[in-house]
Amino acid sequence: MKGLWGNRDFRLLWTGETTSMLGSMVASTALPLVAVVTLQASTFEVALLTAAAWLPWLVIGLPAGAWVDRLPNRPVMLTCNAVSMAVFGSVPLAAVFGVLTMPYLLAAALLGGVAKVFFALAYRAYLPALVGDHELLEANAKLQGSESATQVAGPGVAGLLAQVFGPVSGILADAVSFGVSVLCVRAIRTRETVVPPARTSMRSQIAEGLRFVLNDRYLRSLMTFGAVSNLALTGYTSIQIVFLSRTLGAAPGLVGLVLSLAASGGVLGAALAGQLAARFGAARAWLMCEGFAAPMLLLGPLSEPGWGLVPFVLALFGVCAGVVAANVLVTTFRQQYCPPALFSRVNSSMSIVNYGTIPLAGVLGGVLGEAIGIRETLWGAAGMLIVALPLLAPYRKLRDFPLRAAGRPPLPQSLPT
Repeated sequence: MKGLWGNRDFRLLWTGETTSMLGSMVASTALPLVAVVTLQASTFEVALLTAAAWLPWLVIGLPAGAWVDRLPNRPVMLTCNAVSMAVFGSVPLAAVFGVLTMPYLLAAALLGGVAKVFFALAYRAYLPALVGDHELLEANAKLQGSESATQVAGPGVAGLLAQVFGPVSGILADAVSFGVSVLCVRAIRTRETVVPPARTSMRSQIAEGLRFVLNDRYLRSLMTFGAVSNLALTGYTSIQIVFLSRTLGAAPGLVGLVLSLAASGGVLGAALAGQLAARFGAARAWLMCEGFAAPMLLLGPLSEPGWGLVPFVLALFGVCAGVVAANVLVTTFRQQYCPPALFSRVNSSMSIVNYGTIPLAGVLGGVLGEAIGIRETLWGAAGMLIVALPLLAPYRKLRDFPLRAAGRPPLPQSLPT
């Protein structure tokens, strides 16, 4: 084997995360389907599921970043996966015993979201310990590519499971996938070096991460754009299943098929990210991808029943292709640019703003969907994403991203071939 596929620990991480992401993609369709089909939830209640899953970023994001910077990342990842397995495994049990309710489903989404906060911070900090700086783009492309592939398969699997065994079966599949991820992460041999934390208060450590972001124009711009774009995209996706299922009358199996076809754009985006960066420069390619994704979203509200679903597929296909390619490029930039000792705090400082808008978007999507109509809310979300593009002005004249910020150790003078 050559490249990263010859790295045993990366293969284990990739296998565990791909399996877990497949389960999560199944659950991301299964949870709202359970709410809509089994519990007869309202549009607002369905949107609350998105809000509950992302609310922990807003509440505990900053202290979580400080905690993760103090701890070895691998045990944090193992604990989070075990908690997620238990939480989502309890949902089908509640259904079997007839005690599954909308509040129970919301609580599961909330607890799973807490585990996801800690896992995401540890996972992003752990990856550079497994691969070198020169391999980060390839590693992120492979991980993002497999995530996009699970977004293709996940909704279809969820729709099939819902059609045959009932919507709650998809949540059971998610719990099993977390178990597989636990086994894979446990088998990883690489242990990162943990620098003993400075004898300062957590408040001071949190403030250090915040200052680093706010004083850096590139990270500050990226954080602001992420907040607005997540508000738009989540407002859109939080009601898309209601739009497909109720407005357009699509059956669960067809909903899964539509979302799977749309998500295949992400596979294309992950595959092209490295080529675009090599040809145009990483920063310029990133701007091109974001600029392509935003207007594509306008096609979604044009959809109608039957073959009229094609614009919706094209809209999400284009968005997934652009956003996934952009994520590969910008994730690699952050991992190379930020000082390792501050990485989780910088990441959590940005994420509390980026992801903090997601629960708000989930609530707004539900409220506006009921107040002005679902189709009209989709139009508004698409327009907001386009309006956010000028926030990327600091990157406009760059061909490539800057390699490191002040305080980050210099990169190796010679890179392995």
